[in-house]
Amino acid sequence: MDLQLLEKTLADRGEPSFRAGQVWRWTARGVHGYGEMTDIPAGLREALTRELAFSSLELREQAHGADGTLKALFATADGRPLEAVLMRFRDGRRSICVSSQSGCPLTCTFCATGAMRFARNLRPSEILDQALHFRRVEPIDHCVFMGMGEPLLNVDNVLAACERLPDIGVTHRRITISTVGWIPGIERLAQSEMPLRLALSLHAADEALRSELMPVNERYPLREVIAACRAFYARKRRRVFVEYVMLAGVNDRYEQALALARVLSAGREGAPPIFKVNLIPYNPIGSAAATPYVGSSRESIAAFRAALESRGVPVTVRLPRGRDIAAACGQLAAGGR
Repeated sequence: MDLQLLEKTLADRGEPSFRAGQVWRWTARGVHGYGEMTDIPAGLREALTRELAFSSLELREQAHGADGTLKALFATADGRPLEAVLMRFRDGRRSICVSSQSGCPLTCTFCATGAMRFARNLRPSEILDQALHFRRVEPIDHCVFMGMGEPLLNVDNVLAACERLPDIGVTHRRITISTVGWIPGIERLAQSEMPLRLALSLHAADEALRSELMPVNERYPLREVIAACRAFYARKRRRVFVEYVMLAGVNDRYEQALALARVLSAGREGAPPIFKVNLIPYNPIGSAAATPYVGSSRESIAAFRAALESRGVPVTVRLPRGRDIAAACGQLAAGGR
């Protein structure tokens, strides 16, 4: 919902200032339209239905995964595609994965979004409307900005959307913003008063290999990104998640695990760890002929994990969600493969 446009529409109609708050509270509770807002005059509900779109996004398609994952394909008012995901967990968590851009200008080689044509940054209303769509399905309590795009290239709009997410059910402490290492955005995020979490998409501890996988490393080398993450921790006192996709024969060797441990632990001997690693099984994108990567075996992932843990680095292995509907990490492409 475009809240600025809502306020202007109501003001132009001479409505009292509290009306916008009423409309937003109903919207954040998951109603499906103005007609359900029973403490708003019927005439105004009808007028808003005619004059102001309830959502800034058009739902084009939904896919249901065997594990309960729900993926939604949207289009903006100017026809830009984007995808978002609702993930359901056995412990009761309901987490949404939202997009910050239509497409992505950063061409990470293992990510389907990176192969799309970049369109534009999403507005705060377009980010919020992804969350509101799933709130109309069921209550939600976690949000990760790990969908399409680089959130910290759109940091002001992302933060504006985050301001409103607690109204929908997601507290600031349960919001995680992922980045490939866009240092100005990390610094901006550190200055925010909201206690948001930071996740670093890392994938290789070697500068040359990381540049091969993620060309952004040429602009912001890993050593500088790690320093920015350490500064984020120093200010926020919130552990930084490290995302590491496991690629067979590329970044999953024992010595590469040790190198990762050295990078993350340097200068922290005996101190509480700043980073926690999430090992991500590779999710195929497109046909086998279209990608040079194969996912690491379970045995390789287990050995990599053990090597990190032996050096005192906290680590988990992420369970893929929605792989059968191309909703898992790295697979979002909005039909743009």
